[in-house]
Amino acid sequence: MQLLKILMSAYACEPDKGSEPGVGWRWALETAALGHEVWVITRTNNEAGIMRSLAKKGISQHGKPKNLHFIYYDLPHWARWWKRGGRGVHLYYILWQWGAYQQARELHAMQEFDAVHHITFGVTRHPSFMGRLGIPFILGPLGGGEKAPMPLRKYYSLSGKIRDGLRDVFNNLARLDPWVRQTYAQASLILLKTPQSMDWLPTQYRYKAHCMLEIGIDERSNPLNQPAISSSRRNTLNLLYAGRFIYCKGMDMGLRAVANLHERGIPVRLTMIGQGPARQRWQSLAEKLHMGSCVTWVPWMKHQDLLQAYQTFDAFLFPSMRDSSGNVVLESMAGGLPVICLDLGGPPELVNEHCGRVISVAGLDSDQVVEELTDALVEFASDPLLVSNLRIGAVQRSNEFIWKKVVAKVWGEHGCGCKVVISQTKEVHAYVPA
Repeated sequence: MQLLKILMSAYACEPDKGSEPGVGWRWALETAALGHEVWVITRTNNEAGIMRSLAKKGISQHGKPKNLHFIYYDLPHWARWWKRGGRGVHLYYILWQWGAYQQARELHAMQEFDAVHHITFGVTRHPSFMGRLGIPFILGPLGGGEKAPMPLRKYYSLSGKIRDGLRDVFNNLARLDPWVRQTYAQASLILLKTPQSMDWLPTQYRYKAHCMLEIGIDERSNPLNQPAISSSRRNTLNLLYAGRFIYCKGMDMGLRAVANLHERGIPVRLTMIGQGPARQRWQSLAEKLHMGSCVTWVPWMKHQDLLQAYQTFDAFLFPSMRDSSGNVVLESMAGGLPVICLDLGGPPELVNEHCGRVISVAGLDSDQVVEELTDALVEFASDPLLVSNLRIGAVQRSNEFIWKKVVAKVWGEHGCGCKVVISQTKEVHAYVPA
């Protein structure tokens, strides 16, 4: 395997975090673990968390390889107030990207990198200037091109409809942004999280684009070998939703599907773990549907406790309409929990018929999707053996997304990133006079 010197742009990069910060950290760590020399440009406020993690002893997965280096950069203090409370975040991020590029240019003059990789933020409508370095530029995986189908927005709150409408407008405008288009034009390889984001990508750049999710899990012992997992369940179908309580997560439809089971006399219990602005709306809906006796609301749970809790449920109900990835979906599968989701966004890239049920929404409205969700829940409730088999399938499927395997798809011996870097390097050398 040819080892490379890689510069990584990771605005968000912090240990022991989920979402973007965790993605930035793990891609840096795992790329270095493959043997490459990795330099990471990240925000200054990530330094404390990174240094604490690197100072830990006896935790090999967090130990800093000698071939992993961090460069910290941020805008001046006077500029940071722009993004407080969410105001001006987009402008701040663009200015940070430009400043990070200036840092990268100076660093490249000294280190002579083989490639540059933009990893976070992984959003399709945000520009990166790293392609200006004139070396192979790997972009992504990126998401954000996902869109909730209009017929499924029926149960959105008014603010939710406005938010998604504005998001659609901004996504369309971003395709015309000259900086965004330049980013894609300069990229040697574009990685997109979902087919929907691929559809969003301007047509002329799709020839160098591939789909893959950016998330992964730690390698762990098989939870199905633990006594807590039972091969058969109790009479009640125990369902779990965990995540943010926001309008686009689809639980307006999920709650109605669970209510259908309750009305049919099928014993069912739904546990809702999380917080968010839709909480009161969902609680009011549960009361309206006379579900008070079968829904439990848990505002917060320690991450380690949640990992253990997965083993006590029969299925993870996650009818989200535009999640780019689905960290909680992958995590629940790793815990031996089958998933019921829609064929939108990242979750259907994880879930298949061997580890859950993916509801096709093409041509359906919200009420029809509720019926499809209901049918899937009835199937689970009537066949405990099916649930037991799906548990095994969930663990097996999650093992395909162990972190080192995910990162190796790009930076491993046969990874697409390595192939692009090597091929482009050969092309350059072919035109250099002897």
